[in-house]
Amino acid sequence: MNPPKITKLYTTATHDNWAEGHVDPSWQLAHRDLNYTNQAYNDDDTVARWKSHGLDFKHYTGDLINHNDCPEWAHDLCRGIGLDNVGISLYRMCPGRILPRHSDTYRMYRKVLGINHTRIFRIVVFLEDWQSGHVLEVDQQLVAGWHAGDWIGWRYDTPHLAANLGTTDRYTMQITGTYEDTKQQ
Repeated sequence: MNPPKITKLYTTATHDNWAEGHVDPSWQLAHRDLNYTNQAYNDDDTVARWKSHGLDFKHYTGDLINHNDCPEWAHDLCRGIGLDNVGISLYRMCPGRILPRHSDTYRMYRKVLGINHTRIFRIVVFLEDWQSGHVLEVDQQLVAGWHAGDWIGWRYDTPHLAANLGTTDRYTMQITGTYEDTKQQ
């Protein structure tokens, strides 16, 4: 199964389980002045596994703004990208935060929508240029040097990790949606 085609976001490369591309940024620095809140990582089994490997941290996640509280520019970006059932959040990862290697469960997303998880696709749009210490790895591929508007997207079960080992906040927008698997039709 290949990742879905992204229509409004420009796709610059496609890999087996993930894709990357760019969208022209329209948000300037509006994302910095929003009211982010920290939410605990939502999979206790994964956290227990991380701790068993010595990855015992106070915060495994960054700070979020959930779908209904996102500003209009974030919703505008999601219109017409080729995904159905779109949900978004804004994400701030402060220095010293980590999200060890995992595959997303989409537990609440699947529960609310009652959908097949194999059709889920996650896109992370970088809201600012990469800075030293900002880390993303997708499917064992290190991603660095991004610019505001660059994005990475992956199929539902693709392993990935993120960390902020730098001295500045790392801002992203997460877009979650579903797509039709044309190979199964």
